[in-house]
Amino acid sequence: MRDIAGGTDPQVLAVAQVIAHAAPDILLLLDVDYDHGLVTLAALRNAIAVAGVSYPHIFALPPNTGVVTGLDADGDGRLGGPQDAQGFGQFAGQGGMAILSRYPVRRDQVQDQSARLWRDMPQAMLTLPDGTPVLARAELAVQRLSTTGHWAVPFEIQGQVLWLLAFHATPPVFDGPEDRNGRRNHDEARFWSLYLDGAFGPAPKDRFVIIGDSNMDTVDSEGRPDAMRALLHDTRLSDPQPKGGGIQEADPAHRGDPALDTVRWPPPGPGNLRVDYILPSADLTVHDSHVFWPDPADPMAPIVQTASRHHLVSVTVEWPPAALAQPE
Repeated sequence: MRDIAGGTDPQVLAVAQVIAHAAPDILLLLDVDYDHGLVTLAALRNAIAVAGVSYPHIFALPPNTGVVTGLDADGDGRLGGPQDAQGFGQFAGQGGMAILSRYPVRRDQVQDQSARLWRDMPQAMLTLPDGTPVLARAELAVQRLSTTGHWAVPFEIQGQVLWLLAFHATPPVFDGPEDRNGRRNHDEARFWSLYLDGAFGPAPKDRFVIIGDSNMDTVDSEGRPDAMRALLHDTRLSDPQPKGGGIQEADPAHRGDPALDTVRWPPPGPGNLRVDYILPSADLTVHDSHVFWPDPADPMAPIVQTASRHHLVSVTVEWPPAALAQPE
């Protein structure tokens, strides 16, 4: 994104208008470049304020995208390419995650799980059926699981804590017969099941939300959908199944409900898919959920199309939860 502070970039203006229109209390942004001092994020926050909604709190951590491994991971004979990085990126911090919020983050309690090595994940999908390793030994020693990041971020809301469990997984394509990206995508989603089991240390038992882009439609995507399906059916979570109110057209090649789709990939891409998720913990009461996919006659339709091929997904939960006891 360019000229954010000046507000002259059409995509930035469109993003700001979409966010101001939805006016969420807490917002996870994806594909936002990370920089020192969060200058880019602060400028985007300011553009959104001009559009009508203020977010006093911003938060981001350095992503794995673009972080050098020192290895020729793509086998092209050169080092330092975007596919040689921990997560695809032309430079460190490209296309990271960021949070805008009306409520403060308990920064001393944030858990950044992004540096965990893929090989250290229990039952990692790193071996082919014949026993051949997916990664070379040198790669096994350095390759992180998270393409972008896995964050557990607590927010202070009216004296109570809500945890946001955020991630952005790799697309399960753009690889070879070893299905490296498909396996990594699977394990990035499965991370949250293991995390909630306590496999990586203390995890919240209630008042949490898994949120992000899994790059996996469990019905129509390429790849390995089992891990994402397990999350959608985990009794510790609820799937509100947000739906759009506009023109998510049915693809004759797809079996999923088109109203659930969250992204539009035009030809020769895979079409409309559901890959963006908000999954509240089962103790939270959901009052509303929505995919912002306006009808073509809606004045917001061209603005949404300019903003991103991914459509904004929102879930409204009751707060404070009725079952809460004393403030923490």
